[in-house]
Amino acid sequence: MNEFKVTIREQENAHVLDLLGYLDAHTAPVLEEAFQQMIGNGKFRIIVNCRELTYISSAGLGVFMAYIEDVRANRGDIKMSNMSPKVYNIFDLLGFPMLYDIVNDESDAIAKFAALS
Repeated sequence: MNEFKVTIREQENAHVLDLLGYLDAHTAPVLEEAFQQMIGNGKFRIIVNCRELTYISSAGLGVFMAYIEDVRANRGDIKMSNMSPKVYNIFDLLGFPMLYDIVNDESDAIAKFAALS
């Protein structure tokens, strides 16, 4: 079975989810739990750092779709950073760059949240 891990850390004006490994239907509940924890704790400025994400399936993409409305309804957003070209191509193929702010580096996402403050 492929491994997937999420760590949560606070970074200036946002919270960062660091994704590690292989995100598919079997591992998606780990990411769902992280989003539920963030939303349950009133954390709506979320950066998803994909530096260590090696693969994402449609089930993994579905997790982002499941929570974006709740986050934006609370004046927050989900910004994604540090994607490898392979992972970005999957997001791009399904039109995610039109729905989500995808930036090159985590610091770019932090700056965009800071501009909203």
